[in-house]
Order: sequence, then structure tokens, then C-alpha cells
Amino acid sequence: MPANNRTKDGYHYASLRVWKALLMLLLSMTLGAAVLMALGNNPPSGGAFCLSSYYMLAATDKLINSSAAQTIGRWSSIEICYSGTSSGNCESLAKAIGLRSHDQLPYHFVVCNGHGGSDGQILPTVSWDRQLFIGDRVGRPRVGTIRICIVADGRNAYPTDAQVKRVDCLVDSLCKRFQILPSRVYYPSDLPGAGVY
Repeated sequence: MPANNRTKDGYHYASLRVWKALLMLLLSMTLGAAVLMALGNNPPSGGAFCLSSYYMLAATDKLINSSAAQTIGRWSSIEICYSGTSSGNCESLAKAIGLRSHDQLPYHFVVCNGHGGSDGQILPTVSWDRQLFIGDRVGRPRVGTIRICIVADGRNAYPTDAQVKRVDCLVDSLCKRFQILPSRVYYPSDLPGAGVY
């Protein structure tokens, strides 16, 4: 070997680089293990929107199927509203508004926020499955209107990123299936990022 590849004590420069790389690998693995042990049973959160949990939710195209026959002309608009609560699902929302059963909910879909159901989980109601027209909260009939309830109050409990994304996916699927114009989709005025197609 040429003399310029050796140090004074005879070792190769290349073997010194290997030892340095192995030492850095060992140090980084030790540091990583120490951080994981410090976290214990409290792993870092998925953040405001965790893609892995989003993909575990059911596809909106499947959720809009129903046991009753669906016709294109039956639905002409979509109305999205807040539940007025910070948590809930079909059963707890029915109790909160004084209904005897969740079968009587004045919504076709409920979008959960992680407190009462998975974050972004869409729950079709009995009214949707039977393709029934329902009234709004004060009992006015909403013929041809699909009602979607977002579990949030819009003041203290805002919709999560997952809820907003799932509502947009649901609205998109409903508009395509029933040929509903985007101008006939009514969002709460303070729903962040909604209505982007």
C-alpha cells in the first residue's frame, strides 16, 4: 500500500473512518433509546391531523349507500351544522336534545371529533339508511336536504382538521352521486377550510 494511506502508527485512514462511523451510530442509537425510554407510555401525538388514522376510516362512497333505494332527484341540497356540544355520537346527541332514540336524530350523518367516536368518523343515521326527509332543529321540513352534523359547538369546541377533511369528502361524494350543485351546499360560516373542491 502506498505510504500516504497510513498514519504514524500504521493504521489505515479508512479504518479510522469506519470506527468513527460505528461510534456515531452507537451514540445516536443510545440517544434515541434514551428519548424513547423517557417518553415511556406517552408516545408523541399524531399532531393536528394524523394520516394513518385518516386511512383507517371508512370510504365516504361506501358510507353513502343505504338499504332504501336512492334516486338522483330526491336530494337537491346539503346543509352542514354544528351539534352544539364538545363531544358526542348518535346516541349521546339524541340524549342531549331530549330524544327517546337515536333513530329520531334530525341529521343524516354525524361526523365525530374523537370524543364519542373516532376523529373524523362519519356515522350514517337511520334517517339516511331509510332515505327519509327530516326537519331542522326547529321542525321546519327540509325536503330534499341532506343534513350533516359536525360534533363541535363552533365557539369553544371547534371542528378538528380530520372532521373538516371528512366533511369535504362526504359532501364531494354526495354531490357526485346525487348531482347536487356546489352552490346548494350550505356550510356554517365559521367552518375553517370547508367547501374547497
